[in-house]
Amino acid sequence: MRIPAHSVCTAIRDDIVSGVYERGGRLTEEQLARRYGVSRVPVREALRTLESEGFVVTRRHAGAHVAEPTEQEAADLLDMRALLEPLGAARAAQRRTDAHLKVLRGLVRLGQERARRDQGEDLRSLGGWFHETLAQASGSPALTALLIQLRQKIAWTYVVEQPAQPVEAWAEHGAIVDAVARGDAERARALTALHAERSLPLHRLKSPERGRVRVSQHAVNTASARN
Repeated sequence: MRIPAHSVCTAIRDDIVSGVYERGGRLTEEQLARRYGVSRVPVREALRTLESEGFVVTRRHAGAHVAEPTEQEAADLLDMRALLEPLGAARAAQRRTDAHLKVLRGLVRLGQERARRDQGEDLRSLGGWFHETLAQASGSPALTALLIQLRQKIAWTYVVEQPAQPVEAWAEHGAIVDAVARGDAERARALTALHAERSLPLHRLKSPERGRVRVSQHAVNTASARN
């Protein structure tokens, strides 16, 4: 059974984002193949993909390493999000399906409920699902991929604190969904831009720690490789 390179790529990317591999740390094909229980072929393909995405750099005579974003590169991520997320919301208002709308409304209901109960970890996951679904509702695979990758890089680069008033934050999510449901692209764009702006003070640059590779919590999904 051959494990798809995209499954290996997802596992390595998730572990980079979560800090299993320190920034600047070396990534060898042998080490990664052993960790994820695969051959070196899908690992090699995955590293090429991750390099194109900016998570990995290849140094001459030194091999592959986890990238080390500069402060300017990290700031650029937030600037790009401020431009692309409102565009995605505007497109969602024009192209969303009933299925997208149902999921978005369900996530808002759950988010508002968890916010009232002050369940921060649940809110973090729900917020990620909300923004990923909103990106998918844009109807543009290219834009969706960019937005998802952008949020992954922000999670990799920044510690994002929970808002002091989570109920208000989820009310903003609800207002965005209402605009999307009405097909009001300009309002969806404006509300999403304001939501992104208000979240800026919650972002704090991570200070990478030098040390051993931590135990991975991610396993390669082999289900898609079964015939």
